[in-house]
Amino acid sequence: MPPPYSLAIFDLDGTLADSFPWFLRTINDIADHFGFRRVRDEDVEELRHASTREILSWLEVPLWKLPAIARHARRLKAEAAAEISLFAGVEAMLRTLAENGVQLALVTSDSETNAREKLGEAAALFTHFDCSASLFGKPAKFRRVVRRAGVEPAKVIAIGDEVRDIEAARAVGIACGAVCWGYAAPTALRARAPDYMFERMDEIVHALRPPA
Repeated sequence: MPPPYSLAIFDLDGTLADSFPWFLRTINDIADHFGFRRVRDEDVEELRHASTREILSWLEVPLWKLPAIARHARRLKAEAAAEISLFAGVEAMLRTLAENGVQLALVTSDSETNAREKLGEAAALFTHFDCSASLFGKPAKFRRVVRRAGVEPAKVIAIGDEVRDIEAARAVGIACGAVCWGYAAPTALRARAPDYMFERMDEIVHALRPPA
């Protein structure tokens, strides 16, 4: 029986929201706007196996451009909000966790306004939001959320779809779960040995349900 978790920190894009199709449609427009390397169809699978730093290196994106790129991407994503839906089963999963007494937190590089719009009614299930445009700041965000929630790290799990989500959880000393339906390839996630690999949405509830 897994240990009970009293706080679950979720990523948004690729974990709760199915934004990868929008990303693939939009990335080259952003690349042209900011002058970094375009992504061809045949490049996508390679990038799904790469870390965030490796992706930025491959795209030839200088770090100083990241804040402007992030702001531009958030603006485009807000305009495309109607195209980006939650994955099937997300709201039921979140509601079940909340009913079981698990605090829910959202940590994303998107804006809180965009995040709340994507979540819709499910946004009300979240107790904590930490939203900003930092690509390398997830450990700091996790620490802030854990501190605000008043939960000991042993009872916290972070759930995401990218290698950096696992790395950030490890850096903070909390458990981590990786979903197979997001941006990163499942093999890349398994190679980092997360505490849980979720292939279906309902597996999250089974893993986090407190023992009877």
